[in-house]
Amino acid sequence: MKKILLLALAILGFSYAATAQEISENAIGLRIGDNDGFGGEISYQRALGSNNRLEVDLGIRSGNDYDGFKLAGLYQWVWQLEGNFNWYAGVGGGLGNYSYDLPAPFKDESETFIFAAGDIGIEYNFDIPLVLSLDARPELGFGDFRDDLDFDIALGIRYQF
Repeated sequence: MKKILLLALAILGFSYAATAQEISENAIGLRIGDNDGFGGEISYQRALGSNNRLEVDLGIRSGNDYDGFKLAGLYQWVWQLEGNFNWYAGVGGGLGNYSYDLPAPFKDESETFIFAAGDIGIEYNFDIPLVLSLDARPELGFGDFRDDLDFDIALGIRYQF
């Protein structure tokens, strides 16, 4: 009986702590990492509740003989650590396209791919409307261009409003 009571109190305390912080209603900025060849991403976050949010990231890459984009969407849960520090975890996925303009006699190549993603990170909310984050995002790709497990680490800087 004592174990059940302790477990119930722990769950209640964790639930209270998980909802005790406030996250910004909106945030927009950059997520800068390797992004598997797509470079930095334009990042937007939208609060869906007091401790969860949606993050949408768009990575665009262009060169002399190739073009590509990658769009990722993640549902995230946010927990307060200490002071202005939060940590978060999420799941989601996305899609992308990569096209190569190869010189003759080769044929141009293009592929659209989808992927599943996870996300875990830590962020710091400044007293001004700015948040810095560091996260890790494993992605499992499905397609000829992306058909493996990739691991992306990125630094985010976003303006909150």
